[in-house]
Amino acid sequence: MEKKQLLYKGKAKSVYATDEDDKVIIDFRNDTSAFNGVKLAQLENKGVVNNKINAFLMDYLADAGINTHHIELFSDHEEVTKRLTMLPVECVVRNIVAGSLAKRFGLPEGTALSDPVFEFYLKNDGLGDPLINHSHMTVFGWASEEDIAMMKQLSLQINQILLPLFADKGMLLVDYKLEFGRYNGELYLGDELTPDGCRIWDAETNEKMDKDRFRRDLGNVVEYYQEVANRLGVTL
Repeated sequence: MEKKQLLYKGKAKSVYATDEDDKVIIDFRNDTSAFNGVKLAQLENKGVVNNKINAFLMDYLADAGINTHHIELFSDHEEVTKRLTMLPVECVVRNIVAGSLAKRFGLPEGTALSDPVFEFYLKNDGLGDPLINHSHMTVFGWASEEDIAMMKQLSLQINQILLPLFADKGMLLVDYKLEFGRYNGELYLGDELTPDGCRIWDAETNEKMDKDRFRRDLGNVVEYYQEVANRLGVTL
């Protein structure tokens, strides 16, 4: 497969065309950002670690029957994926109170939830990725009724698959973001599943093992990403 022109450059990933129209190459860079790009840094080896974790989790979900865009690794920091038409919506699943959920409702961080909280957000950095509802998506044409139902169903199904995986490795999957896109008329999981887009805590100590280490200046960001990979059994 031949890597061709740059199609899109995000805050931490770049997407390239290939010589096959239905496939792209995603480059996981070492760039790290928080607060919609206000805080920026280069963290050595982060791209490699995230690429390998993402490939492992995408393959794990595919084995459990979830359609994902991941095909194979292209290099240590790149993957080959199906070329999706992405929906401009982020799906967030929350198993434990943290982040914006704690701030919005004045709840103590770390409060366990009896059931997952599921939320939709508009994928728009300029607007701060605002929280949206069913009516917003249908009225503004961001997603159809069928898309909305399927995204929620798939997100909660993914949660049921991932929670025990992390628990068995001594980790809490606190919350995480999912994005979906269309491929041959069907919804597929796209984007990434890495500590950049998930909150992951040590199950015994509640030590943060995700991008909150960067947001909150806790240090050793990549080292904790590597610990997540090691516990999952990912070869780096």
